Amino acid sequence: MTAQVDSGAISTAPRIAAIRIPSVRIFLLEARMEFLRLLRTPSFSVPILVFPLMFYLLFGIFLGSRYGGASAGRHLLANFTVFGVMAPGLLGVGVTLAMDRDRGLLELKRALPMPPGIYLAAKLTMSMVFAGIVSILVMVLAAVLGQVVLPLIQWGMLFVLAVFGVLPFSALGLLVGTLAKGQAAPAVINLIYLPMSFLSGLWMPLQLLPHVIAQLAPLWPAYHLVQLAQSVVGAPERSGVGAHLLALGGMAAVFFIAARRGLGRFS
Repeated sequence: MTAQVDSGAISTAPRIAAIRIPSVRIFLLEARMEFLRLLRTPSFSVPILVFPLMFYLLFGIFLGSRYGGASAGRHLLANFTVFGVMAPGLLGVGVTLAMDRDRGLLELKRALPMPPGIYLAAKLTMSMVFAGIVSILVMVLAAVLGQVVLPLIQWGMLFVLAVFGVLPFSALGLLVGTLAKGQAAPAVINLIYLPMSFLSGLWMPLQLLPHVIAQLAPLWPAYHLVQLAQSVVGAPERSGVGAHLLALGGMAAVFFIAARRGLGRFS
């Protein structure tokens, strides 16, 4: 005896269609939310956007460029562009990741029907956008108040270097965010950010530091990025662009792999 199936009942039964959202759209929405989140949080947006401009105005324009002429103005522009680029990667990525961990947001993100990697890709993109904004603001100050004159192609190269140069610091921020607690992350990041800036020669020439400390400068990613920035604005190269690019790429890869392993502990 076989069961009779009512074909009319099947045809009138409600159908649930799966809604597929393109991964690109999900990524753009996630990156937009990360950008707005950081922009609307004064504890992040003020240090990232305002502090580099204040330091550049005080030390780069009012004090520095007055005593060294045009070459000093270009040198300080490169240094403080790198100083501003470091913050979106370290503070914007590292601190927010640590806070997301403490609040359980990582577990919520994993429960959502979102392709893996979108969360981290959005954070990296956010840091690149903020790095571009900071570099533009510093360059506007340099051109208007610092009277720095560069060909258009050099301004463009410095902007591109700033946008992509934030990636090693974003990877380092990811690593710190996987290790530090949310409340401790800002202090840990600043213990890395400020000494790295000083020891990489951003605030004073390495020749003025003790020889042993100056020899350790290539261990910091900021040192290699500032050497590239100096070469863009016209300073003579010492070890070549390729060596600095290779060093930055290697450091970024090491930090990112270590961060991914750290995040695996929370999956």
